[in-house]
Parts: sequence; structure tokens; C-alpha cells
Amino acid sequence: MNSKVLFNDLVKAITIDESIDEIQTIAYIILENTVAVSRTDVFTEREVTITKADHNAIKNIVERINDYEPLQYVFGETEFYGRKFKVNSSVLIPRPETEELVALVKDHFNALNISGPRIVDIGTGTGCISISLALEIPGAKVFATDISVEALETARYNATALDANVDFLNTDILFGDIPVDELDAVVSNPPYVTFSEKPTMKNNVTGFEPSVALFVSDEDPVIFYRAIAGKAFKSLTAGGLLAVEINERFGLEVAKILTNLGFTSVRIVNDLFGKERIVKGLRP
Repeated sequence: MNSKVLFNDLVKAITIDESIDEIQTIAYIILENTVAVSRTDVFTEREVTITKADHNAIKNIVERINDYEPLQYVFGETEFYGRKFKVNSSVLIPRPETEELVALVKDHFNALNISGPRIVDIGTGTGCISISLALEIPGAKVFATDISVEALETARYNATALDANVDFLNTDILFGDIPVDELDAVVSNPPYVTFSEKPTMKNNVTGFEPSVALFVSDEDPVIFYRAIAGKAFKSLTAGGLLAVEINERFGLEVAKILTNLGFTSVRIVNDLFGKERIVKGLRP
């Protein structure tokens, strides 16, 4: 079969409400992952052999895509900080902007020339933050917590697959203290999307990703930051870093929480798109 014909047929079969560019990108990914047909193959109209099993596999994937299931869940993996991570419905799909949180923490320790820092990641999900820090910072002793046992299973799988040394702990940060102390950094990307924002979000997010890791009450949208910051203040050593990813609507509120607790050098950091994305501060 002509690979360009195969590609065009696939594009027509994908019926989700997305731009043609997005649908074409999805089609390329499907072909690369199922029948090893590349973009170059499509451009050059290379002839390829498609078996009945291949056809059925592609059909099944298209049905899931048309039901708005995220492509990352369909293939069971995604990329974060240059590495492949297993994902499933028990964990959020890591976002590119969260890589900036990892880079900020890494740069912090590089600048101070601190060796073997002790770091905890609160609400680890896939383990993308904790595992990346363990692999990027020489000698780091990294801990990671999550309320979800299923998420921790996924994170442990990823740590093993990527040969990262991370200790995973089942903890609810709202009701328990950080289970380790003498920390040099506390990092977190907690739930920060308010339920009132849900109607504006896409079905592939609201229909498949775990609500417990996404949403927070409109009545107290900074509840996790208050808990994390208060408990981090107790567990951090002098000069220790607290860095959290935020909803851009609540940057000032989160920064005020840190300042009121006594953190110094409190800053709101914008992401590459100019949106308020991270709040950081130091334990005096």
C-alpha cells in the first residue's frame, strides 16, 4: 500500500474536534508506532505492507482517539525531560511546562555547588519530577510521595525502568507531615485547577486524567500550597528551597503564603509562554 494513501485515509478516520495540523501529527505518531512508517516514508510515498493485524491495531487506536482518549494513554508512554515515562489512567500526563520546574531545581543546586542534596517531591504521579531530579543531580537523595497507591506503582515502574534511585512513600500531604526531614529542597506540582475551570477544558483531559490529581475546590484553591509550604518550613534545612508549580491565577496568593510563613527570596517565575508558573522561596 502507498504510505501516503495510508496516511490520508488515517487522517480522514480521525474525527476529533482538533485542527488539521494536530490530527496529522496524531496520524504520524500512530503510523510510526504501529507499522514503523515515518514522515519521510509518507512524503516519498513508500510502498508498505499492511497486515490484517496491523489494520485492526490501527482501527482500535483510531476508535480510542475518537473517544478523546489521550494518545499518551493509548500508547502507554510519554516523553519528559528527554526520557520515556510509562503513563496510565492513574497518573496525570506530564506537561512540558513542568520540565521548567525540574530545570529550576537543578540550576539551583548547580549554582550553589551542593553535592548530594536531599529532595522530596510531593504528589509525584508518574515520578517524572523526582526521577528526573535523581538522574540530573549527581548524588541526590530523592524521596517522593503520593496519596494514590496506583500512582506510586507507576512511579516505581518508571524509576526501575530508568535506573533512578528514588524512595517512594504513600502520604496524604493534607493530613500528614512530610515523612522525611533535613531536606535541601521540597518540590511539588499539586492539584491546582479549580472545578469552575472544568467546563473550559478538553474532553481528553477531563474524561480520562485522574480528577484527584487535577482539581481543587473553588472555595480554597490554594489549600495544597498552604499545607505543603507549612510542612516544608518544618522539614527544610536553613537555605532550603521550596519550589511549586502553580495555577497562573493564584501566583500572588501562593507567594503570600510563603512570605507569611517566613520564607525569604520569594519569587513568581514565568514559564516560556510568559505565564506565571512557579513560586519559589528559601527557608531562612
